[in-house]
Amino acid sequence: MKDEVMLINTSRGGLIVEEDLKNALNSGKVAMAAMDVVSSEPMLENNPLLKAKNCIITPHIAWATKESRTRMMAIVTNNLKAYINGTPVNVIK
Repeated sequence: MKDEVMLINTSRGGLIVEEDLKNALNSGKVAMAAMDVVSSEPMLENNPLLKAKNCIITPHIAWATKESRTRMMAIVTNNLKAYINGTPVNVIK
């Protein structure tokens, strides 16, 4: 990996070895990290990323913008309307 990369994890906390990421951030190998997930949620007080340089940690709600929630409600509403009209979508058989 190139030096000074930026890492963003909004997927799964377990994908990252947090101690290694802390060391890479503190040494400058990784320039910055933005984490919406960590290995244990709620986050433990001894999580190594809490002592890492240039690390932003959000409370696992990065998906929860107003736009995302509005879109999610529209999808649910459209799915219910389709079901009521006899044309269900996303049917699992």
